[in-house]
Amino acid sequence: MSFVEHLQIWIAAFFMLSLFSFLYKDNPFYKLAEHIFAGLSAGYYIGLVWHAVILQTMINPMIQDGKWWLFIPGLLGVMMFSRFFKGFHWISRYSLAFVMGNTAGIFLLSELHGKVIPQVQATMRSVDPSQGFGGLLLSVIIITGVISTLLYFYFSKEHKGLLGGVAKLGIWFIMVSFGAHFGYTVMARISLLIGQVQFLIFDWGGSIQQIFF
Repeated sequence: MSFVEHLQIWIAAFFMLSLFSFLYKDNPFYKLAEHIFAGLSAGYYIGLVWHAVILQTMINPMIQDGKWWLFIPGLLGVMMFSRFFKGFHWISRYSLAFVMGNTAGIFLLSELHGKVIPQVQATMRSVDPSQGFGGLLLSVIIITGVISTLLYFYFSKEHKGLLGGVAKLGIWFIMVSFGAHFGYTVMARISLLIGQVQFLIFDWGGSIQQIFF
């Protein structure tokens, strides 16, 4: 490996160990790595927004394609910065109102057509006698879980009697779902940890071996 490659590996290993040092206690090395990571992330995000949003979707279409009407969303974006000036922060409310209303409308339609309707169709179509006893049993469990979970969030009537029993069953399905999501999250974090440990052992360890041995 070249000197630059060795330097990159050592810098990465230093910051990685600095972040891991928080497992012992808070210390200056961890704070240094944390601040550098936060600064690099903010700088990268600003550059990404400038090139991918402002230039590609506003400035270039205005100059190259003559879409001068795009200055309106650009003006709304500039109005957002009025919150930093005392006495003019009220101007940003117009931009926020437009963004919140527009986002809510788009999000509602996207969630309805992208998740709710397809999931309802998949739940109802899962009942197919030709799939055998095991598949049919699984379909019944899925439908039971969906209905009982929805009834648990039905608060217009007190959860007593049959409704209360079904709602309690919904709690069990919710807990199983939370447990599955938590387990998936833990496994994903462990996978990231394994990757970092492999980097320290093989990449950084290989660099140490080449330099000192």
